[in-house]
Parts: sequence; structure tokens; C-alpha cells
Amino acid sequence: MRPALIVIDMQQGSFTDASPRHDAAGLVQRLNRLAAGVRGAGGLVVFVQHDGPEGDPHHPDAPGWHLLEDLEVRDGDVVVHKTACDSFLGTTLDAVLTENRIDRLIVTGCATDYCVDTTVRSALARGYRTVVPSDGHTTADRSHLPATKIIEHHNAVWADFIAPAGPATVCPCAEVPLN
Repeated sequence: MRPALIVIDMQQGSFTDASPRHDAAGLVQRLNRLAAGVRGAGGLVVFVQHDGPEGDPHHPDAPGWHLLEDLEVRDGDVVVHKTACDSFLGTTLDAVLTENRIDRLIVTGCATDYCVDTTVRSALARGYRTVVPSDGHTTADRSHLPATKIIEHHNAVWADFIAPAGPATVCPCAEVPLN
């Protein structure tokens, strides 16, 4: 059994001047280091890419659909396409994880309060041992709360979440256990 790093919605359409994300450049660096560590430990790296409807910046024909250029995607990595906040709903993610004998997930990406949160909750509900790097996800400031507080809130919720395999382990990217 081995780990899988799940990298959600790190797409150009989510990282624009109109919607700046908290510590985007730092996040990409941390995710690249974490992905290299997961690959080195014999794990799987899965990029989850949102396929939005026509007119959406994440529509497959739109420039914003593409993954961020600085994100290091390697041969052997897997790309899963989704159309909802939940990376499991109507996708091949669960089948990919089962086929690759994955027993624990490291969930990262964008946006903390939407797709990352929904995927963490879905993974926990499915019984996956789940790690969420506290500095491995991002979001934008919202009208009611700054991004840093949204991130802080979700890290606290996931660490205390009641689920079959227990709550998520929340720790910085540099401390994520790979074995």
C-alpha cells in the first residue's frame, strides 16, 4: 500500500489578478517538493482538473483550464477530470486509487473552502486515511473572511472531523509522512 498526493484545481483560471490566491507561488513550490517526495516514496501523484461548462474559465477549451505552468507534472502522474466540488463524484478517482493500491491520501490544492474541503470530507467518509498539509491549500479572500482565516478554520475542522478512519492529520507540507 502507498500514498497518493491529490492536487486539486491548480489551474490557470483560478489564479488570476481578479482572484488572487493566498501565497500562490509558495504553494506551488511546496506542492512540487511534496510531489517529488511522494514519487520518491513510490506513491502516486494525481492532478484533479475541473472541467467547467461553456463560458467558464475552467472549460476545457478555455486557457484557464490548463494547469499552472510552474506545477511539475511528470510521466506516471495521473490526471482526473471532475465537474463538481467533490473530486470523487462522477470521476475515476476512486477507481484509480483502488487500482494503484492507495491506502492514504494527501489532499492539496485550490480552493480550501470549496473543492479541497469537499474532497477531504468525501475521502474521510470513504474511509481513506487522509492527510491535509496545513500549508498545502489556498483560497482567495472572501467578502466575509480573509483567505488566511478560511484556511485556519478548515485546518481546525479537518483535524477534528468525525469519520470512519478518524479525522484528517493536519501538518505542514514539510512534515507530511510519506511511509
